[in-house]
Amino acid sequence: MFARFMPKEARFFDMFVAHADLCKQGSRELVALLANLKDADVRIKNIETLEKKADKITHDTVDLLHKSFITPLDRDQIHTLITTMDDILDLMEDVGQCITLYDVRSVTPDACALAEIGVQCCDRIFMVVSLMHDLTDTESIMKICGEIDRLESDADRVMRRGMGRLFRDEADTRQLIKMKAVYEMLEEITDRCEDVANLIEGIVLENA
Repeated sequence: MFARFMPKEARFFDMFVAHADLCKQGSRELVALLANLKDADVRIKNIETLEKKADKITHDTVDLLHKSFITPLDRDQIHTLITTMDDILDLMEDVGQCITLYDVRSVTPDACALAEIGVQCCDRIFMVVSLMHDLTDTESIMKICGEIDRLESDADRVMRRGMGRLFRDEADTRQLIKMKAVYEMLEEITDRCEDVANLIEGIVLENA
């Protein structure tokens, strides 16, 4: 019972925000990459740098988790949240590597649209984790999580539309295979953002 009066390690929330900011930056680099493949080397390097910084934050968060006697949230919630956020930048890096490995020289408007939705999702991830320090603004947190859910549904529709166009209109089988892989990774970025939103909704409901 005395644990209620013990100081709780609050740096976890700062780490969430710092990681979310890197996701925001990565999403913009990804949009810029797809908009101009001539700058691919620079953009991919930037994404890789951001991903390494995010890995460091994830490692530091887990390390702090092991060292903290009292945590502001359930330990499993902290671990799952930071590792799921880390998946977002991992996927962005995967898209960049796919562009290089598959020698992708052009992308479709649908791929660019998926990347833009990723930016909107990551912006909202940053917004919502910034509100987690006290969890008192439940209405705002739940509203933003709902927006992320809707954006993920938008991404599903864009992906289905894009896949339909690929299989209907793309005569080059190699290009079809390349773009299919890119679509799937871009859509999975929004899936991970939705996973983060769902985790935060659960945290809010549990701590309300």
